[in-house]
Amino acid sequence: MSSKIKNFGLIGLGVIAGIAGSMQFEASAQKSATTLPLEELRQLADVFGLIKTDYVESVEDKKLLTEAISGMVASLDPHSAYLDKKAFKELREGTQGKFVGLGIEVGMEDGYVKVISPIEDSPAFKAGLKSGDLITRLDSTPVKGLTLDEAVKRMRGEPNTKITLTIARKEEDRPIIVTIVRQEIRVQSVKSKIVEPGYAWLRVAQFQEPTVDDMVKKINAIYAQDPNLKGLVLDLRNDPGGVLPGAIGVSAAFLPKDVPIVSTNGQLPDSKATFYARREFYTSSRAALTDPLAKLPDAVKKVPMVVLVNTGSASASEIVAGALQDYKRATIMGTQTFGKGSVQTIRQLSADTAVKLTTARYYTPNGRAIQARGIVPDLLVDEYPDGDGLNGLRLREADLQKHLMNDRDKEEVARKMDQLEEEQRAAALEKKRTPLEFGGKDDFQLAQALNHLKGKPVQLSKTAKIESKKENTINENKTPEKNGEKK
Repeated sequence: MSSKIKNFGLIGLGVIAGIAGSMQFEASAQKSATTLPLEELRQLADVFGLIKTDYVESVEDKKLLTEAISGMVASLDPHSAYLDKKAFKELREGTQGKFVGLGIEVGMEDGYVKVISPIEDSPAFKAGLKSGDLITRLDSTPVKGLTLDEAVKRMRGEPNTKITLTIARKEEDRPIIVTIVRQEIRVQSVKSKIVEPGYAWLRVAQFQEPTVDDMVKKINAIYAQDPNLKGLVLDLRNDPGGVLPGAIGVSAAFLPKDVPIVSTNGQLPDSKATFYARREFYTSSRAALTDPLAKLPDAVKKVPMVVLVNTGSASASEIVAGALQDYKRATIMGTQTFGKGSVQTIRQLSADTAVKLTTARYYTPNGRAIQARGIVPDLLVDEYPDGDGLNGLRLREADLQKHLMNDRDKEEVARKMDQLEEEQRAAALEKKRTPLEFGGKDDFQLAQALNHLKGKPVQLSKTAKIESKKENTINENKTPEKNGEKK
């Protein structure tokens, strides 16, 4: 059982300066029995030879071959990639919840890197970076023209090395220049607090190896503070995903033992699998003798729940939301999720390099495909009282070039969904706002989640009609699936 978990993982989409996602690893590449196309390989050799003899300057063999591999893998879909020594090292560090960098969650706005929030006690936090700051230069390099991934790579580096940032801040007339020393950052993937007597907020910011253990500690702390909990809000907004065992463990904490959580389907026999709410699916082999969820109070299986999601909720977040929705264990609230329902497996090529390859699709317990569609909430609630703010401007999986198609929705459905989403984006462009603090006093969606748990009215989305059109369109064209059936 545990060997299957090692084969599958998730890559996140949100970026924390120096961590682009997380993944499960497989120690060695599989042998391929595929017949090689000799004519195409001859053409490749011919092009290689032409570059070596005719190009304007000399190019190293290793560079040419590495770029050829990288381009071949990248042409498949947005989440497959060749990992060189640096990228492979960063990916492994990311699954452990640590990395070397500045300690900021970032996004892109108008071609600049925008600070979503600095991580508490990080170098960026101590240097005074604020939510909403725009990074315009990294040392002497202008940010405009760089992709977010390229900018993040420049912000990462070795411990105790310096980088100078040029910052544009709304309330300042002049640019702010800050020099920051890179340090190892440890990301706290789970946060919690009692919002008010009887009601708690539990946030999973990213699914990492320590997430299940951290969640257990936070839930036990909540019940120690308030044993008579009346409602729990599980916040998965802007959670870009992470390791699969973390998603299974978080789901299993609130569901009956042994129920299916998620299934996968791909070409390989091992990719056709179902993962259950059992210890062997959410613990590592080293910890197989202990079950961290056994330490949870029994009440956590029955406490009324709301799960908050948005367009930034991807991958592992969608697995959790989909499972809790299918079993009607929680009310899903917010906006439609990102729609990344594909499995990436790490195939190690050498001691320092690997290929990250999409090997399967994910399905909820009821057989719903997540890929390029996401999870549609039970209650559609905007980010702000008068609209969806920045959330409506974010790209989704279906917007990415070469994205993997949803194998259970017809192309016509996807086309209609795209048209409806453009309407939402056009409306959101009129109301740009600074990203809000999740769990803070101005968190409108959290307030609506508490209203729902208390039986009070909930202010539904201004775009609820658009979303309900989407759902009706999909339901009209969807092939019925049996509960838990694999295809």
